[in-house]
Amino acid sequence: MEALAAYLRERAVGRTVDRLEIVAISALKTYDPPPSAVAGLEITAAGRHGKFLDVTFGEEIHLVTHLARAGWLHYRDAFPTAAPLKPGKGPIAVRVRLDDGSGFDLTEAGTKKSLAAYLVRDPSEVPGVSRLGPDALAVDLATFTARITSRRGQVKGVLTDQEILAGIGNAYSDEILHVAKLSPFALTNKLSAEQIGRLFEAMRAVETDAVTRSVGQRAAELKGEKRSGFRVHARTGLPCPVCGDTVREVSFADTSLQYCPTCQTGGKPLADRRLSRIVR
Repeated sequence: MEALAAYLRERAVGRTVDRLEIVAISALKTYDPPPSAVAGLEITAAGRHGKFLDVTFGEEIHLVTHLARAGWLHYRDAFPTAAPLKPGKGPIAVRVRLDDGSGFDLTEAGTKKSLAAYLVRDPSEVPGVSRLGPDALAVDLATFTARITSRRGQVKGVLTDQEILAGIGNAYSDEILHVAKLSPFALTNKLSAEQIGRLFEAMRAVETDAVTRSVGQRAAELKGEKRSGFRVHARTGLPCPVCGDTVREVSFADTSLQYCPTCQTGGKPLADRRLSRIVR
């Protein structure tokens, strides 16, 4: 999200909105102000709140978007037609046309539509934003320790809970746990001070590296850049770059995690979570 926001700050901030089109009606979760209210306004800022992208129009209207698992932002130097898009079943959920003919689409692949867009006067009006914990890269060790241990649970789930720490998703939590040499099923209330310290340092290193590698990339290149830096996430069956063991996967109903048995679970592969004993 930080890299997408940085790209929009470079490319779109300062441009005037020609019009905002809501193509997937179900994606827009608010009704006041209406989409027509941003026509003629300048894009004045782009930022993020955890995993929410925030584009500011004028002085007080914000387009806050959660891209969900299959959403993305595609910047267009020019659109193929000036005609408004008709609502339909395609991947485009929102289109923002700018005064120079360029603009961007918020898209979502697949049939399960979870992308959510909010047009609001204050980002805190968005329920997910108002519940966010502190940004992961903004906390010190003491705050990180307090937040992580405030909820008893498996460290993977706690680390990705946006109310605990904002900004860590499924992919980078796999990477953080691999660097920290911790099982994704380790319980937060059983972690030692030394393990929490490793987890904090891993979180800082992985998140900082991700931002450093991604900021400055074109929006179209960001996903490829993100994948190129993965050690275990989305690398099931491939060798761990640290020890050479085979990266394994645990699947759930609508997601999965990847890990290295040698680096993280004492060499013990985790079977399907429903069938295996939790490795701590």
